[in-house]
Amino acid sequence: MAEPEALETVTEHERILQEIESTDAACVGPTLRSVYDDQPNAHKRFMEKLEARIRNHDREIEKMCNFHHQGFVDAITELLKVRSNAGKLKVQVTDTNRRLQEAGKEVINQSEETVRCRIQQRNIVTTVEKLQLCLPVLEMYSKVREQMKAKRYYSALKTMELLENTYLPQVHQYRFCQIMTENIPRLREEVKEISMSDLKDFLESIRKHSDKIGEMAMKQSQQHRTFNSVVKKQTNNSNERKLYIANGIVSGHIDVATSEQLQDDDDEYEEEVLTAQDLVDFSPVYRCLHIYTILGDRETFENYYRKQRRKQAGLVLQPQSSMHETVEGYRKYFNQIVGFFVVEDHILHATQGLVTRAFTDELWNMALSKIIAVLRTHSSYCSDPDLVLELKNLIVVYADTLQGYGFPVNRLFDLLLEIRDQYNETLLKKWAIVFREIFESDNCSPIPVANEEEYRMIISRFPFHDLELEKQPFPKRFPVSQSVPEIYKEFKEFIYASLKFSESLHRSSTEIDDMLRKSTNLLLTRTLSGCLQSLIKKQHIGLTELVQIIINTTHLEQACKYLEDFITNITNVSPETVHTTRLYGLSTFKDARHAAEGEIYTKLNHKIDEFIQLADYEWTMTEPNGRASGYLMDLINFLRSTFQVFTHLPSNVNHHAAMSGKVAQTACMSACKHLSTSLMQMLLDAEVKQISMGAIQQFNLDVIQCELFASSEPVPGFQGDTLQLAFIDLRQLLDLFMVWDWSTYLADYGQATSKYLRVNPSTALTLLEKMKDTNKKNNIFSQFRKNDRDKQKLIETVVKQLRSLVNAHFCLLMQVHRLLTIDSDLILSLHSQFETVLLSSLFYCTTSFQFVDSCL
Repeated sequence: MAEPEALETVTEHERILQEIESTDAACVGPTLRSVYDDQPNAHKRFMEKLEARIRNHDREIEKMCNFHHQGFVDAITELLKVRSNAGKLKVQVTDTNRRLQEAGKEVINQSEETVRCRIQQRNIVTTVEKLQLCLPVLEMYSKVREQMKAKRYYSALKTMELLENTYLPQVHQYRFCQIMTENIPRLREEVKEISMSDLKDFLESIRKHSDKIGEMAMKQSQQHRTFNSVVKKQTNNSNERKLYIANGIVSGHIDVATSEQLQDDDDEYEEEVLTAQDLVDFSPVYRCLHIYTILGDRETFENYYRKQRRKQAGLVLQPQSSMHETVEGYRKYFNQIVGFFVVEDHILHATQGLVTRAFTDELWNMALSKIIAVLRTHSSYCSDPDLVLELKNLIVVYADTLQGYGFPVNRLFDLLLEIRDQYNETLLKKWAIVFREIFESDNCSPIPVANEEEYRMIISRFPFHDLELEKQPFPKRFPVSQSVPEIYKEFKEFIYASLKFSESLHRSSTEIDDMLRKSTNLLLTRTLSGCLQSLIKKQHIGLTELVQIIINTTHLEQACKYLEDFITNITNVSPETVHTTRLYGLSTFKDARHAAEGEIYTKLNHKIDEFIQLADYEWTMTEPNGRASGYLMDLINFLRSTFQVFTHLPSNVNHHAAMSGKVAQTACMSACKHLSTSLMQMLLDAEVKQISMGAIQQFNLDVIQCELFASSEPVPGFQGDTLQLAFIDLRQLLDLFMVWDWSTYLADYGQATSKYLRVNPSTALTLLEKMKDTNKKNNIFSQFRKNDRDKQKLIETVVKQLRSLVNAHFCLLMQVHRLLTIDSDLILSLHSQFETVLLSSLFYCTTSFQFVDSCL
């Protein structure tokens, strides 16, 4: 077994030796290490093997040297022979080289010059090539500078973009290119700043020119509107002419007005109308938009522009505090707003997305709300209808202008309806002043006319038709006063003024007709009615003037149908239309007549009270004076002369005489009743403690004069003794006391055939107690005379019976009141059963009578 191992070891050492022989000396280390890694004593055996190999190689070397030694000796011998020849050759070569160097020195110099020239040429070519690459860059950069200097910023940005993306990458290794590359962002920022500055100048420019832009836009809209209006007027010219003829105005007035308006319109059309582009240079905003788009910052620009325009909108929409004082204030306000939105509309259509329809709609809605609030506030300060009308025309032109640019304006026309109500209010105030001036200048007397021309002039102003008056010779008088045709004329002027506001509101004829009728009704029921009421209440207006006012209101009431026809001719809306509003002339003038009649009655009663205050009765007189009191005779003379005024009307106007006669009858009856009531109150006055029979007789004389006045028919038209019945209460009461017919009174009490049916037990009791106190005072010793004692007992007996009657009346009235509170129908059923007893009893108490009479 030891033999195979020894054999293996020998083989391994052989391999290592072969590897050492064939391997580079630098790589022998790993091979030698394997010798030491093997079995023990392997190193010794390897060394033995190595020494054996060295000895083998030494023997081989020795054999080889022995083999080549003779050849080596021969070579050395030949080399020594060549040595001498080599010395000679060296001398020759050195000499040749010297001569060659001397001969080629100039060539070398020329060659070096040629090389240098070649190098320069190559450098020049390289430089030219590089310059050809750099020159476009420099030219482009120079071009950028020139464009910046010429303010061609958009072109400069495009050049910078081309320079940066195309030219600079080709020569990026040069330092000047790096400088350019660093400068380009700064140039872009400079362009942004400059363009933004131009934009700010542009915004300031349009802020200043908005007024002029809006003025031109509204002027153009006004021209179109006026042209359409003129065409429409020419179409309706024949109808208008008929309308003016019907109202007594020369038809040529329309032709002249239309021709003048057409001439004015032609002059306006000949004027040059400037547009927004003519007034404002929009290039800065276009340029700035393009610049920011190229720079990739378009959104920032859009946001900035919109923000600034919102701020400008807020400034434009802020009105001046004195705007409402003149129409120029409103016009400037509207011009600025129109100019603002005309610019926005132009930007909207001229740019791609700088402003959007949503943005302009947002601005418009905000502006519209603000405008409406401003107009509501400032228009409320306007008290001049002409200013309100001019404001309406401005709003219409303003709305039409912006509607032409696509903005919705329905809310503005709704606002105009509100302003129309305010316009009507200002018209009503203006016409209230006009009516008051007419009434103040009116003498409240019939209009006299001396000839046909004056007569025709009156009937051309007021629709009056009376055949009897036409047949009368001149001079003659109209039944109405001067205020009537003036008021009728002012009514038509009011309708024209109200119609002016309704024009151009895009409303139907039916709506315009309804507006005119409603405003005319307000003029009737509020303004004219109020002026009439104020006129009637004035202290200086006498009875004659009040009668004339009644006549005037009657004619004005009849003229209302002509006013309705006048409105119908204007609007061409048939009065038979279901929703047509009627004029409230009947109720207005009826109320005025009632107020005038009531004022007549009030003035008469007030005058009667003044005369009554002059009464100075001696209530304890023993004998009458034998004649009526002086104050009463003066009062009767006053009433007689007053009622003659009502009968002295123009003989040609029978219906007015009948009307005033009715008023006179009512006034006369009212005066007699008031006089009777005042005399009765005088008798029953609580301050009068005692009344003698002499005073009763004197009072009877005064009542007789009143009855004579009533029977003398101071006002014609009364039937029988109707007027005398006003004093029947006094007459029966005085007869009862003067005849001293208490037995008849008490026996017939409660019967319809009673002689003293109108004598109230409470009234008789009050007067009897005053007479009883007088008898006690004047006849201290009357109790000692039998007749006086009997009379006193009779009075006391009558007093007791009267008190029982008064108590019975009170109980009866309480029952009636209770029945009335339970069921009003029940009292009607009881009326037929207790008619005689109930009415005869209720006649004795004035207040109770009025209460029950109103209930029945």
